[in-house]
Amino acid sequence: MLDPEGSVEHQPASSFPKVLLIPLAMLLAIAALLLLAFSATRQKEPDFYTFKVVNIRGKLVSLEKYRGSVSLVVNVASECGYTDSHYKALQQLQRDLGPYHFNVLAFPCNQFGQQEPDTNKEIESFARKTYGASFPMFSKITVSGAGAIPAFKYLIASTGEEPTWNFWKYLVDPNGKAVKVWDSTVSVEEIRPHVTELVRKIILKKKDEL
Repeated sequence: MLDPEGSVEHQPASSFPKVLLIPLAMLLAIAALLLLAFSATRQKEPDFYTFKVVNIRGKLVSLEKYRGSVSLVVNVASECGYTDSHYKALQQLQRDLGPYHFNVLAFPCNQFGQQEPDTNKEIESFARKTYGASFPMFSKITVSGAGAIPAFKYLIASTGEEPTWNFWKYLVDPNGKAVKVWDSTVSVEEIRPHVTELVRKIILKKKDEL
């Protein structure tokens, strides 16, 4: 169509670019959300259950399987003055509260007084036959100093408490956070109320969700 001066009539700017703006904005929004999700994943702080360890039979396992339950992490030894009392009490605690909401996680360690000198197979046999230990056991490790495994480095860093002897006890909540730690001189019976309280909260929460 010609205007009065005989030239071609100029139409308003095409709406084609505007049509493109909507999907472009959506793509940008999705990209931003993906970037935020990726950043959150990268920045997520580790917790105890994010680590992998070797079990007492030599298999690499993820501690993720214990997420949602309470864990009492203990560096055990077979020839320590605390061995008999602790193993008996730990197994009783496992029997009373485990394995659905709670587990003792036993990590043999020969670092203190060389009181765990045997092989993994011998350690497991000793614990199972002598004390009927039914809780999970892991391969012999170093729990303090530069050679400590990452899972224990996490426990140390998050609590500020580093094992100086056998049978240190770290209480880990269902989210993998270390909430309390006790040294060898504190008996399992003394810490039982703290463990029981965390387990009770899990049970109550599950009942509320039903």
